[in-house]
Amino acid sequence: MVDGNVEEQRSMLSFLAFIGTSIIVIVTPGPDTATTIRNTLLAGRTGGICTAAGIAVGQTIWALATSVGLAALLVASASLFLAIKYLGAAYLIYLGIIALYEALWPSEQGSDIAVENRSHGRVSPWIAFRQGLISDLGNPKMAVFFTSLLPQFAPTGGSTFATLLALGIVFAGMTFVWLAVYAAAIHRVRNALQRPTVRRLVEGVTGVVLIALGLRIATEQR
Repeated sequence: MVDGNVEEQRSMLSFLAFIGTSIIVIVTPGPDTATTIRNTLLAGRTGGICTAAGIAVGQTIWALATSVGLAALLVASASLFLAIKYLGAAYLIYLGIIALYEALWPSEQGSDIAVENRSHGRVSPWIAFRQGLISDLGNPKMAVFFTSLLPQFAPTGGSTFATLLALGIVFAGMTFVWLAVYAAAIHRVRNALQRPTVRRLVEGVTGVVLIALGLRIATEQR
C-alpha cells in the first residue's frame, strides 16, 4: 500500500511538472500565435478560435505520431525532416507575403464596415482552421518537441501508447484554451485596430513576423 501511494505521488508530481513545462512552451509566442492573431484581426473571435482548433488538431496528430513511433522516424530521417521543414517555412512566408501585400496595397478602400465585411469574407472559419492545422503540421520542430518531451513524463517502465497520447491531448487542449483566450482578448480591441491606417500597420507587422518566423524555421538547425 505504501509503495502504491509513493508511486501515485510520483505520477502526480510528474504530471504537474508536465503541466508546468507545457505552460511555459505554450505561452511562448511562435508561428501558431502569430497565425491566430492575424486571423482574429481578419475574421474576429470565430476566426481566431477556428485557427486555435486547427492548431490543436495538428498537435493531436503529432501526439498520435509520437505514440506510434512515426515522429521518431521523421526526426531520424534527414530528408523527410527537411522536406516538411521547408514546406512549413514556405507556408508561413506565403502568409506573411499576403499580409504585407494587404498592408501596402489594400484590396479595397472604404469605411470600417466595408473593411470588416471584406475581412470576414476573406478568411472563413474553414480557411482559418486549415491555416492553423497546416501551420502546426508544417513545423517539424513539433516532432522533435513531442518525442523529447512526452517520454520524460511517462510512467517509469514504459512509454505506453495510451499515456503518450493522453499527454499529447492534454497539451493540445491547453494550447487551444490559451489561443482561444488570446483570440478573445485580441477581439476586444479589434474594432480599434480595424481603422484603415492601423489595420495596414498591423498587417505589415504581422507579415514581417510571419516571414521572419518562416525564415527562422527554414534556416535553424535541429
